[in-house]
Amino acid sequence: MIGVAIAGAGHFAAMHARALAAVPDLRLVAVASGDPASAAAFAAVHGGRPCEDWRQLLDDAAVDVVLVATPHHLHAPVAIAAAQASKHVLVEKPMAPSLAECVAMAAAAEAAGVRLLVAHVMRFVRPCLSAREIVAAGTLGRPLFGRSAMTKRWMEPNRRAWHLAPETGGGMLLTAGIHALDRLVWLMDAPVEAVAAMSGNLFHDQAVPDADLLLLRLAGGALATLASVGYRDTTMINDTELACEGGSLRLDLETGVAIGQGGRWTALPNSTEPDWLLRGLEREWQAMRAAILDGTPVPVGGAEAGALVACIEAARAAAAQRREIAVPGWPG
Repeated sequence: MIGVAIAGAGHFAAMHARALAAVPDLRLVAVASGDPASAAAFAAVHGGRPCEDWRQLLDDAAVDVVLVATPHHLHAPVAIAAAQASKHVLVEKPMAPSLAECVAMAAAAEAAGVRLLVAHVMRFVRPCLSAREIVAAGTLGRPLFGRSAMTKRWMEPNRRAWHLAPETGGGMLLTAGIHALDRLVWLMDAPVEAVAAMSGNLFHDQAVPDADLLLLRLAGGALATLASVGYRDTTMINDTELACEGGSLRLDLETGVAIGQGGRWTALPNSTEPDWLLRGLEREWQAMRAAILDGTPVPVGGAEAGALVACIEAARAAAAQRREIAVPGWPG
């Protein structure tokens, strides 16, 4: 049995607790929160021992894996300490607010010989998996242009002060828009080499942007756009489109995948599922289980997740300087 501890007791930590409960060989051992009442309430619903400090999780011999579901700026210190304590790590996206922190996290896991999986859930949900299968089959040819968007309500009930401050890794793009960036880059299957960007606060008076528009130049010459908007309304846009050499692909998280060829769109059967987000989290934990028990590679490692953070860092610089900025590669 693999013992799991969760650092963080918020909304998405609860989603993870539901997901891992559905996966064989996993057991929730403990949960930590700086708010003792939150930890106790979480444990009462999902099980495990409530802790007031995430460091207590690292001293527990029953803990094999630490899920890092803390505010963004704490991802690196918690993940590095967990690795140094010989715990495997599943860390929520974004991996960290900076590329330098991502590199340090990956290095700590490698030095300790533990698994590090970054929870980019788009890689695990049925609509995106179906789209990836179509692209990989090659029937549409190579993607040459992509467009990805996420427009969603920003001030949700689970929004916290750290989401609204630059020093704690706040902002719509790093918090939620990174999902749209991840599936775009993953489906186009090419790293981003350079980015131009514009950003602003269109709907909220806050210290971090709620809207970002990115123009991406990918390896091999493909181009793409990304729109990340923290909106006021609950109506959501969450889709990606690819224009390939021999046809088009349209992905919507709710309705699934459609293929465009010969002047018409054809829906791809079985390309979505009920509760797709929870099912995606279950697949994340299945992947973590397989990595620990069977030695299989993790589907999303430090280099892939760090590349997304590097792209966002470059986009911030591009918006400030009003010019195209090269995206640094993973060191080594």
